[in-house]
Amino acid sequence: MSLVLANPGHGAQPRLAVASLFLGAFMNILDVTIVNLALPAIRNEFDATTSQLEWVLIAYILMFASGLLPFGRFGDSFGRKRIFNFGVAGFLVSSLACGLAPDIELLIAARALQGLTASMMVPQVLAIVHVMFAPQEKAKLIGLYGTVSALGAVAGPLIGGTMISANVAGLEWRPIFLMNVPLGLVCLAGALRFVPDIEPCGYIKPDWSGSLLFALAIAALTFPLTEGRQFGWPWWCFALLGLSVVLALIFIQLQLHRTRCGLPQILPANLMKDRFFVRSLVIVTIFFSGIAGVHFMLAIFLQSGVGLSALQSGLATAPHPVGVMVASTLTSRLSQRWLGARIAFGVFVLLAGMTMARTVLGTNSMSITAVDLLLPMLTVGLGTGTAIAAMFQSTLSRVSPTDAGAGSGVLQAFQQVGIAIGIGVVGQIFFAGLEQSLDPADYVHAAQNALLFPIGIYLLLAATCLCIACMKEDNT
Repeated sequence: MSLVLANPGHGAQPRLAVASLFLGAFMNILDVTIVNLALPAIRNEFDATTSQLEWVLIAYILMFASGLLPFGRFGDSFGRKRIFNFGVAGFLVSSLACGLAPDIELLIAARALQGLTASMMVPQVLAIVHVMFAPQEKAKLIGLYGTVSALGAVAGPLIGGTMISANVAGLEWRPIFLMNVPLGLVCLAGALRFVPDIEPCGYIKPDWSGSLLFALAIAALTFPLTEGRQFGWPWWCFALLGLSVVLALIFIQLQLHRTRCGLPQILPANLMKDRFFVRSLVIVTIFFSGIAGVHFMLAIFLQSGVGLSALQSGLATAPHPVGVMVASTLTSRLSQRWLGARIAFGVFVLLAGMTMARTVLGTNSMSITAVDLLLPMLTVGLGTGTAIAAMFQSTLSRVSPTDAGAGSGVLQAFQQVGIAIGIGVVGQIFFAGLEQSLDPADYVHAAQNALLFPIGIYLLLAATCLCIACMKEDNT
């Protein structure tokens, strides 16, 4: 690929700069996907509850989503390279803390710190690419970004499964976190050397009140979704869900008020007033809620329910990221063409893949092997890869260069909100079907019930795509 800089003075080695940035994104995806396979081992070592296992995932996601908006904006203000480097350094330290955690509580706390530092580095990746390269190169690089993310997702189950099954140095699950240290050192060295110093857009005073409100709204949403079943769904769980809506509305009004007063916002008002951008965020949130919880559920089901090893479980789910990588690579050649059609096609393929997965679980029951899930997970991956690149390109096409950090941050923040919702809802459905049962048949039934959620999600999105297509046909 011949990279064309928007400003040649930004750097003489764009390939190495992109490699350093994408390595940071790769570490984030690798970490997210690799942890799922470690959950049964973590539960055994710490005697963790099901909700604590969910928090090992959601603590990361919650802090990651909460930090994306402010740190995306801080990158615009204080320098995207600087914020990226701080994020990588923090990710190293927090990964080390995860690998050395002596109990489940400290592991969850370290995961929260890890998510916060990831939120510093991740939004800067696309923001720097957005500013650094000429328009004709951006679409290719966004597609490549999807491919790199898919590689991280492929590597996660395979590397994680191998490490956990091999019990390297008797450390069981801990090496999956410790491996981030050498990767992060390479990333940080490359960023310091090759990523150009892009001038900030000018100092913007932090919007601390907006950042706090956004974080509280997400927390009020995810806490009852994670803990509701354990507490028996008392009234305060529903009150928290209602409070999350109220806090979100207050957040929006605060951002509009700060705009009228000429004060900075973490979510620019011009983006909130763009109906296309807002609609895209809703679709992104719903879309990712259908995917996230499935991998969490399958990791528990395949190891604790079916009795597969961590490596076998990783092989069973690996076709999904392979499909994402293949689809992202192929569709990146289409650049900005047929974005809506690509999103619709990806949704329909995803619906087919989730339906196939549920059918396979019922047909093969307790004789499930990694081969049985190959076609369903590959189909899910192809649908995911087809839709994601088009959704990201479509959404970011409305963002100006000065708001690149904020736009990238808000897009990925709502992606993480969808992931947190998916893990919470699927976890509620799956574990409610198990209670304290260890009967393999109950695991199968619980997994089939849990898959009804993503099937419903993609039915909804498929119907939405059909309605949009019909409206366009009527307008013509």
